[in-house]
Amino acid sequence: MEFQDYYSVLGVPRDASADDIKKAYRKLALKWHPDRHKDGKDRDEAEKRFKRIAEAYEVLSDSEKRSKYDRFGQNWQHGQDFQPPPGEQRMSPEEFEAAFGRGGFSEFFESLFGEQLRRQQGGHARHGRFRHRGADVRAELSLPISQALAGGKSRFDIPVNKTCDRCGGVGFIGEHVCPACVGVGRVRERRTIDVAIPKNVRDGMTMRLKGMGEAGDTEGEAGDLYLTIRLSSDEVFRLNGEDVEADLPLAPWEAELGTRVGVRTPTGKVSLSVKPGTKAGARLRLRGKGLEDSRGQRGDFYAIVRLALPELGPKQLEQLRRLAEVTPGKVTGGAREELEQ
Repeated sequence: MEFQDYYSVLGVPRDASADDIKKAYRKLALKWHPDRHKDGKDRDEAEKRFKRIAEAYEVLSDSEKRSKYDRFGQNWQHGQDFQPPPGEQRMSPEEFEAAFGRGGFSEFFESLFGEQLRRQQGGHARHGRFRHRGADVRAELSLPISQALAGGKSRFDIPVNKTCDRCGGVGFIGEHVCPACVGVGRVRERRTIDVAIPKNVRDGMTMRLKGMGEAGDTEGEAGDLYLTIRLSSDEVFRLNGEDVEADLPLAPWEAELGTRVGVRTPTGKVSLSVKPGTKAGARLRLRGKGLEDSRGQRGDFYAIVRLALPELGPKQLEQLRRLAEVTPGKVTGGAREELEQ
């Protein structure tokens, strides 16, 4: 078999870190996976490249195999059979012991292959893996103001990477690339999360949910989820910075004669006095009844007066017709214009 420079195959320098090797492999594996190349010639070439890429990653991702490869190059799998270049003097076991101390070959090769030898001697050969903490995940949760103020829990889904169940995150099954994760060791899934809405919820608040991020490699702990809450206007409340506003429907006679009505605010229900002669569109301010900011201070609440009519019966409609006949003046303002006669 033709010798491969595994570092060149993955396009990484010889001092590349384990993470750099993994990133390079993932990128190349996705690019050259045979399933992405359907044509005959392209697929054959992709299969050859994918096999070389997988072989390079299998060696360089394993610290012991990589160490032997760095030492012996083409002969890394048979380091014990390494032949010195022509003309080089061979060293006998006695000369080796004199040069490197008592213990000779056994200690020398144990230093090269020690961990693997110990595993084999113990009868527990297993694939070497790294323990890495899972990545933190950042997400946003959009909440209507009414739902946020009601409290309770909110359920939402986020996409996360998880350790491949089929290969256990190794990327290989025996000597073959795992078909479930194409050698990456992770698969994409959607995770459903229930989160309790804080009582002092505010727009832009970020919550840390420990262990709800991506899973770690093998026995590594999971990352955290940093969830930013974004409040949105709904059919009742509208957000204006730390202030909140909502429409306040009033009958024409309530606005003209004055009244007292109940109003729902972010801090609870309050009694609001409407002065006589209040016009439509008036902004009635309630100090400190808005949302809490990051300093613990509350904004204001504004009740916007909107004129509305209750459901009218025949008698009320007749009264309106009489009112239209006797009421002087015209309604003006806004986009209203007089029609030409």
